[in-house]
Amino acid sequence: MAEEVILRFDEVSFEYLPKKPVLHEASFSLRRGAKVTLMGQNGAGKSTIFSLIKGEETPKSGKVSLTNNPSIGTARQTMEREHLSLTVEEYFISAFHERPANIRSRISKVLEAVNLELKFEQILAELSGGQQARLLLAYALIGNPDILLLDEPTNNLDKEGIDHLLTFLIMYDKTVLVISHDADFLNCFTEAVIYLDIYTHQTELYVGDYYSVVEEISKRIERERKKNAQLEKKIIDHKEKVNFFAHKGGKMRKLAHKMKEETEELVDSMVDVRKEDKTIRNFEIIAQEDLSGVIVSLDQVKVVKNHTAVLVEVNKALTRRTKLLVTGPNGVGKSTLLRALVAGNQLGLKLNPKLRLGYYSQDFSNLNYDQKAYKFLEESMVDGYGEQELRTIAAGFLLTGEVLALPIVALSEGQKALLAFTRIVLLNPGLLILDEPTNHINFRHLPVIAQAINSYEGAIIMVSHMQDFLKQINFDEELDLGQLAETIKG
Repeated sequence: MAEEVILRFDEVSFEYLPKKPVLHEASFSLRRGAKVTLMGQNGAGKSTIFSLIKGEETPKSGKVSLTNNPSIGTARQTMEREHLSLTVEEYFISAFHERPANIRSRISKVLEAVNLELKFEQILAELSGGQQARLLLAYALIGNPDILLLDEPTNNLDKEGIDHLLTFLIMYDKTVLVISHDADFLNCFTEAVIYLDIYTHQTELYVGDYYSVVEEISKRIERERKKNAQLEKKIIDHKEKVNFFAHKGGKMRKLAHKMKEETEELVDSMVDVRKEDKTIRNFEIIAQEDLSGVIVSLDQVKVVKNHTAVLVEVNKALTRRTKLLVTGPNGVGKSTLLRALVAGNQLGLKLNPKLRLGYYSQDFSNLNYDQKAYKFLEESMVDGYGEQELRTIAAGFLLTGEVLALPIVALSEGQKALLAFTRIVLLNPGLLILDEPTNHINFRHLPVIAQAINSYEGAIIMVSHMQDFLKQINFDEELDLGQLAETIKG
């Protein structure tokens, strides 16, 4: 007996703006219990497919079919801003139309499933990025969904968190559709890949693990290119002969007509070769020049142990070219420290008053979502940059004029990430504070970003759980908050 198809897209077309297709006759199906990756460039429409599945958007044409009205749970990339003021209990209650009588036991069950210990009265804004990432998954699970949609679920998770998530997904017996740029993570559980082509706006379904599919796509592109090269050679040869014979009389002219028809057939048979995902251009972050001596000094930090923040003395002084890596498990206070540094309200912190600070926030909390992307960048430019430089730098980050004209809220998470790096380049900062700078970034871009960070001649304070990325950067110092937590009594 064939396994039941739980979800089907039949020639689905969709657009937000007239004549600007996001999907064009996209077709695929998912069987019940499948573990599938949704793959495609930033802005290709992956999140739109999620919205169509959930019924938040309606196709322009075609049909999205769900078998036996399955329940759907979604783990978003980031916590919605309106939820940050809620307690843990209030947050889970918001998943239901009415408060379930057994809500606390259900919360405890899903928190255990994601290996997270929290108090019901804890405020979401006080949680670390890693804790919020696990909470987003728990929220998706509380309704015991038949289809689980995961959008960048490894963002902000430490190794332990990723390992726990992998174990959970491998054991999970329901349908899972995942968007992620973490190739190693995807390869561990994916059994098929839906490829969304940003140029044709169509989907293709490949069966196999993630790396096998990526290799298969690459080989197919190469085969298509070779076939086209052979056809192009034949077409040129035919055209030359057509031109030669056309000037002759009688049979030669008839032969020219026949060869012209054959040439048109050859042109029609050329394969529409997929353009490979573009990678951002190499870029340079120019450091602020009017700084000398100690740029940042830090005498104490808050470390979280047993849900309590404790001040611990440290002695860190950063000068130009100092690269400091802040480490420790989820929930120990890494992102809290970086946010306090950016706000300037960290106890024991002294900053050079001339310092310009470039900040990558893991949740984009420093972006004004209502502002147009171009205006956001324009306000960040230092003297020496003009509109032409802004647009050239943005184009290097794959942000076209069309994208820059949009409000930031309309950008995909990947585009917001590239916008944040564009802003950093335009700032010429003296200090970079990077909180999980690989979040939302296509893995093809990561080597380019790592090279730019490693070559930067200003000071850096960074938090990241992606070890392969960190290996490409030469850090001078490390501040291990987990180690500091162990020194606290009690």
